[in-house]
Amino acid sequence: MDQQAIKNRFGIIGNSPGLVHALDVAIQVANTDLSVLINGESGVGKEVFSHIIHSLSARKHNPFIAVNCGAIPEGTIDSELFGHEKGSFTGAVESRKGYFETVNSGTIFLDEIGELPLGTQARLLRVLEAGEYIRVGSSKVQKTDVRVIAASNKDLLEYTHSGRFREDLYYRLNTVPIRVPALRDRKEDIPLLFRKFAVDFAERYKAPPVQLTDDAREVLVSYPWPGNVRELKNIAEQVSVLSKDKSVNGDQLRKFLPLTNFNRLPVLAHQQQGSNQKEFANEREILYKLFFDVKKDVTELKRMFFEVLQNPSAMNDHHFRNEPMLNDFREEPRPAAITTGQPMVLNNNNIDEHQEVEESLSIMDAEKDLIIKALKKHRGKRRDASGDLGISERTLYRKLKEYNISE
Repeated sequence: MDQQAIKNRFGIIGNSPGLVHALDVAIQVANTDLSVLINGESGVGKEVFSHIIHSLSARKHNPFIAVNCGAIPEGTIDSELFGHEKGSFTGAVESRKGYFETVNSGTIFLDEIGELPLGTQARLLRVLEAGEYIRVGSSKVQKTDVRVIAASNKDLLEYTHSGRFREDLYYRLNTVPIRVPALRDRKEDIPLLFRKFAVDFAERYKAPPVQLTDDAREVLVSYPWPGNVRELKNIAEQVSVLSKDKSVNGDQLRKFLPLTNFNRLPVLAHQQQGSNQKEFANEREILYKLFFDVKKDVTELKRMFFEVLQNPSAMNDHHFRNEPMLNDFREEPRPAAITTGQPMVLNNNNIDEHQEVEESLSIMDAEKDLIIKALKKHRGKRRDASGDLGISERTLYRKLKEYNISE
């Protein structure tokens, strides 16, 4: 089957070099049993490539299952993949087959494989190397013949350096890598995709398809599309349904595009290439750094505030000279109340007494508070809350149990 026929069968649109190369690799590796690792951002269509590989393989008449590793809680992921015996844990009222047993002789697609716990990664490595697994709560070794196709929107090689992903598993999965390009890297395909989606929605809603003017196409191509093909499809549907004029210009199209693209939580900036950069193994270490930095800044501001209260003329002098106050304050002795933490009485008509109170530095309390706020904001929806917090849904589930947070 040639590439164009495969595109037509699976609804793939575009002729960019990156997409063509990814399809070529998928077609060539399909009729083997090699493990495949599909890399690409969220929304580029990685699962479609897993279906292409399975449908062109000798296993095409056997079972296929797609598993989102990030959506399964850490406490149940082993049971889902490998099965469990009756009574092996609380709630295991009967024995259960796992995916590697039910999909025997077929293909399993493990999406977001970077979210697998390290213990599960070790068990998966045994499946890949020996075709063996053990049910949870059992000591009996069972055999399976399953082809594994994995996908990730993270840099798994970087994860191996920080200890979040097993290096041996990475190289075992990465036998054949396939890189699906982001939509912003295949700009020539964006108008074609939009037109296809617009025609599909016009048929669904029984209305004429929207047409883009030249300046609207320029707006479409210049937008970075952080959500990739999935986001483009959503925008095409919005324009098809909500646009009163079926000929859409650039100004009209901009109303449907987000004004900004931002991350909701702070992240560590990458240093220049070749420099030594400390890797943080998890989000708690990042929180530690952030909160201690904030604590340091707040303490410095308090010290400056009391220096000004004791010497008001200093503030006026600095105001008129437009010079930084911080350097001068460092040369002067600190007030006794700040040094000792004792109450300090100021000769001021408006301020009678101040007592320094040490605020809590508990990272667990702060983390718990952030999770509760995110859940309230999204009305208990875990997926939306985890996205807002910048963590996976599985990680959020684990922290809900850890902090005993009721939804």
